[in-house]
Amino acid sequence: MDTRPIGVFDSGLGGLTAVKELQRLLPGEDIVYFGDTGRVPYGTRNRETIEKFAMQDIRFLQTFDVKAIIIACGTVSSVAFNKVAATLTIPIIGVVEPAAGAAVNATENGFIGVLGTSAAIGSGAYEKVIHSISPKARIKSRACPLFVPLVENGYFLRGNKIAELAAHEYLDEFKGCGVDTLILGCTHYPLLRGVIEDILPTVNIIDAGSETAKAAVPILEQNGLLSDCGGNTRFFVSDCTDDFERLAGIFLEHPVMGHVEKVEIEKY
Repeated sequence: MDTRPIGVFDSGLGGLTAVKELQRLLPGEDIVYFGDTGRVPYGTRNRETIEKFAMQDIRFLQTFDVKAIIIACGTVSSVAFNKVAATLTIPIIGVVEPAAGAAVNATENGFIGVLGTSAAIGSGAYEKVIHSISPKARIKSRACPLFVPLVENGYFLRGNKIAELAAHEYLDEFKGCGVDTLILGCTHYPLLRGVIEDILPTVNIIDAGSETAKAAVPILEQNGLLSDCGGNTRFFVSDCTDDFERLAGIFLEHPVMGHVEKVEIEKY
């Protein structure tokens, strides 16, 4: 048994999709979550900036002696995973391989859609992993740069007209094209799941954050890192705590008031 916490980071709220699933699957684990809300979005940045931000996020989490790190960010997982993983001796898990694997298992016709940030889609990371598993798979990818700011500002609930307009802009081209499985490759996007399902009701949705949390369980088990005597989650952000508390409480379906602290991430 290892009672050290699991570290999770993202550019903002999106990584809560992984936290929510971790809390369900591993209720005895302590979790430290960092959301870089002061520098969101990562998906419009260049590779060097993404790598710099990711290393600062990781160095902050390491101050808690975490036993594993989940990169709950599609952009970092796509663009900088290998570089940051090379600096660590503890398990590190990104979102690309778990989501791609789940999509290949779910598709019936071999035609998979991928939604992600501009950086993630531009990297071709999801396509590379999907084709390594299923060389004959067809893939249709779409960058959705408006989705992250919509989520960060609370425009993600089903029925929100602004979210619906943006979703139609990105998703209407998927109607009738044959895609039967859609990867929400940025962990912010599952917060818009209801809006997305209203437009594409028959498509299998793959939640990258949730799939990554599921993938973490056997990795922790194989390394003898599981614990059942914790269950506390601490939240840290790099900007205003109030908005994060409010929106996180809506998504996690329980209040996080008083459990969110601000950190000066540039120090790390």
